Formats: sequence, structure tokens, C-alpha cells
Amino acid sequence: MKNENNKDTSWGGVSDWYSNYLDSDNDSYHAKVILPGMLRLIEPKEDMTILDLACGEGYFSRAYQGAGSKVFGVDISSELIALAKKKSNAKISFSVSPSDDLGSLPDSHFDVVSIVLALQNINKIKETFDEVSRVLKNGGKFVMVINHPCFRIPKASSWGFDVKDEKQYRRIDSYASEKKVEIDMNPGSKEKNVTISFHRSLQFYTKLLSNSGFVITKLEEWISHKKSEKGKRQVEEDRMRKEIPMFMTIVAEIRK
Repeated sequence: MKNENNKDTSWGGVSDWYSNYLDSDNDSYHAKVILPGMLRLIEPKEDMTILDLACGEGYFSRAYQGAGSKVFGVDISSELIALAKKKSNAKISFSVSPSDDLGSLPDSHFDVVSIVLALQNINKIKETFDEVSRVLKNGGKFVMVINHPCFRIPKASSWGFDVKDEKQYRRIDSYASEKKVEIDMNPGSKEKNVTISFHRSLQFYTKLLSNSGFVITKLEEWISHKKSEKGKRQVEEDRMRKEIPMFMTIVAEIRK
């Protein structure tokens, strides 16, 4: 860990909780929405080399390797990398490193770099995009999933319900301004684990990708698969889940 900014955004303090959550919840967004989408977009195969950036405890690394790809997993958290090594087979290479300094990885080496729900926790995003550009082969793909920046803004977006019209809506209190927000990872618990989340607009991401040599080839918006419990608002809540996407996925290719 290179500096306090990087350390503050790490999920190392909740590594056991995060690992248990992925292991125990078969109905998670990771299992039902994100993993199927990533496998469809990446199409991992035997002759492919993939970098799972900000890999956490290796959830996606194991899925890519299971399809026969050669996989490298990198995360800033030594706690999460220790769990990744414990839960994965020796065919996957894991190492501790910040996303903005991948000096141990060679130039133009990977066919694909993936990063799932981690860009919003990265401070040095320009340097991160530059490093991804460096390690990707010419024409290689950068596949990233983020909380949808238009609808899911830390401490500035929420659900509301119009009782008169019986309509659910998404309230957005800010969007264009960049935000740096402290997030309590254990709300209601005596033990506080705080991480930092960054909000950036869609324009921010597209400009920065272009400046790092990327061309965006695909953008997808993924909705929640969840269903509300039976009740007066169930139909409207389920309708709005299909209207307001949770995640945005960008596929960008490097042109060197």
C-alpha cells in the first residue's frame, strides 16, 4: 500500500465479511447479475490471459480460470489476497498491489483486464487507466462494472414513493459534481470500518478513457434481479427495478 489514500479505500478491514457474503448468498448481485454478464462479455477461453484488477478474494478470478484462461489477480488488500490464495487453486497468480502502480506486470501482456465494483473506491483513477493501457495488448479489452453513476450516488440518491400517484421514483440530489464520501461498512455495529467511495459522472469516465488511449466499444446497463415481498407496493417496486439500472458496464479497447 503506497499511501493513506489507497489504504483508506481498501476493503481489507471487512475481508472476512465480504468473503462469507460471496460464499453464502447464492442470490447475490455478484452471482445472478454481474458474473453471468462478465462471462458473456469476456468469453474466457484457454488461449486468453486475463488480469482481474482489484480482484478481492478472487471470486471472478476463479470463474475466469475455470474456463481455462490464464488469470492474474491483483488487489491492494493483503487480507483479501490471502483469502484469494486460500480459496483458489495454484494456477491463478495473486499479488498485492495498488491499481495505479502495476510495475510487476509486463507491458502489452493481457488480452483482457476486468475490474468489478472497484473503480468507485479508487482515488488515482487516471493513473489506474494508464496502467491498464500499458499492460493490455493492442486491441485488448478493458471491462469495468460500476454502480450506475447516474442513479446510485453515495449519500445523494435514494428511493421515494409518491403516495398520491402510487409511483416509486429515484431521487437524485447531485450528479455532475465529483464527490468523495466516507462509507461505514458496518452500519449499526460498534466496530467501525470506514472506506472511501468516489462519485464521478459518466462524462468523467469517457473522457479519461479516451485520454488513456481507449475506445469505448460497448456500454450496458444491468438491472436488479431481486423481487419485492408481497404487499401493496410490490408491483410498482418490481416495475421500477426494471426501469432504473443498478450497474453500468463499459467495454473499452486499447488502440496503441
